[in-house]
Amino acid sequence: LKYPGWALFVYLLIGQGLPAINYDLGVRMGTQDSAEVVTEVGVAFWKGFALGDLIFYIPLLGFGLLTSNYVALSAALGITTYWPIVCLAAAINAQDAPGWSLDDTP
Repeated sequence: LKYPGWALFVYLLIGQGLPAINYDLGVRMGTQDSAEVVTEVGVAFWKGFALGDLIFYIPLLGFGLLTSNYVALSAALGITTYWPIVCLAAAINAQDAPGWSLDDTP
């Protein structure tokens, strides 16, 4: 559990935490899509989620891994499973919306 957990922590810190502070850095690193792909509204929503992750989720996961605190790790696991469900539900519900596409081109 520790090694995959720390790998996730490092990925979140670099791929999500740094772009939460500097979105363009995330675009250059390839961990985020440009506003041309996701629109300015998409960037705004992503920044909100990323800030929440930076302030709450990443420290919670790090605390749980450092202390082997199962309550903190369970809470982090809940957040980890929550995001894919939200994204999948959004993609399914938006599939017929005008302008919606999962294509990477603007």
